[in-house]
Amino acid sequence: MITGFKKTDSALAQVIKMMPDAMGAAKEGDLVTAKLLKRMPRAIYFDLGKIGTGIVYGVELLNAKEVLKALKPGDEVSAKVVDMENDDGYVELSLAGAEKQKSWQTVRELFEKGEEVAVKVSGANSGGLMAEVGGLKAFLPVSQLSNEHYPRVDDGDKSKILEELKKFVGQELRVKILDVNPRNDKLILSEKEITNLGVKEKLNNYKPGDVIDGIISGVADFGAFLKFADDPEIEGLIHISELDHKLIENPKEIVKVNDQVKAKILDIKDGRVTLSLKALKEDPWTKVSDRYQEHTTVNGRVSRFNPFGAFIALDNEIQGLIHVSEFGSVEEMKKQIKEGESYNFYIESIKPQEKRIILKLKK
Repeated sequence: MITGFKKTDSALAQVIKMMPDAMGAAKEGDLVTAKLLKRMPRAIYFDLGKIGTGIVYGVELLNAKEVLKALKPGDEVSAKVVDMENDDGYVELSLAGAEKQKSWQTVRELFEKGEEVAVKVSGANSGGLMAEVGGLKAFLPVSQLSNEHYPRVDDGDKSKILEELKKFVGQELRVKILDVNPRNDKLILSEKEITNLGVKEKLNNYKPGDVIDGIISGVADFGAFLKFADDPEIEGLIHISELDHKLIENPKEIVKVNDQVKAKILDIKDGRVTLSLKALKEDPWTKVSDRYQEHTTVNGRVSRFNPFGAFIALDNEIQGLIHVSEFGSVEEMKKQIKEGESYNFYIESIKPQEKRIILKLKK
């Protein structure tokens, strides 16, 4: 064994250069077993067996400071090959890079086996939670939280979502690894993948078209969550467009938390259930011609404005639309009609298939 040498030892370099076949046993990026030979002020040397002699110096020496603290001559450690032969004939190594690569390998094995991992939440942003797996930074998106932990914020306000997520900092969650990408330092976790396993089995008892009893468990700006009355572990989503036949701005216009309702299953996919209340309600547009006729006058209340015009509530179920072009601009429209006020309108056309009644202001 070589017990002492300098980084510029040309004789040793010549020995290394004389072993091309052995050098071919490894390549850049490979992990190798390195035995500590000699500590020098600016470099550490390792015995790599048939591969040759390795060296850690410069930035890699600084990066490996923690790893090297506990090493003594003869100790073995994993190292990553940075350069198979530098200018002085040594195999350049990275110890810190090796530790990180080993961590990625371990994480990939957990991912491929589908194993559960316990992680401690270290931080939060409006998009999800931060944690670590094997020393690697990981991210748990809001969309991958279990139904139990999903933040139920009525208006979708990101600051409110963040406040809800901050409550998890310091807590331990059980997750599965959803995506592994060492090249981009991307490690994505999912809590939903674990909780969905049992739910997926239970969902085998249901199919699209089934009507179920449920309890509204949450209301958000995009729709409402509903737990199955027979099995509260199963929760589905009723999109805002499936709450009612009429156009609504806020799901709270139709439902509120703890309401008991019947819903129709539209779709079951990957443990997710899509539901509809609208599908169980009679469509008022099928008989709209019994209530309203073209080229007649009707009284309606301005329910809300948008950049294209104003929606006019003709009754509790049917809304009409008056286009902004009737006024010339949004500003002029808001001068002539006020939200919440009622006016007489002329029905220009009725299109039941499109669920649309086009109106003009009666002057």
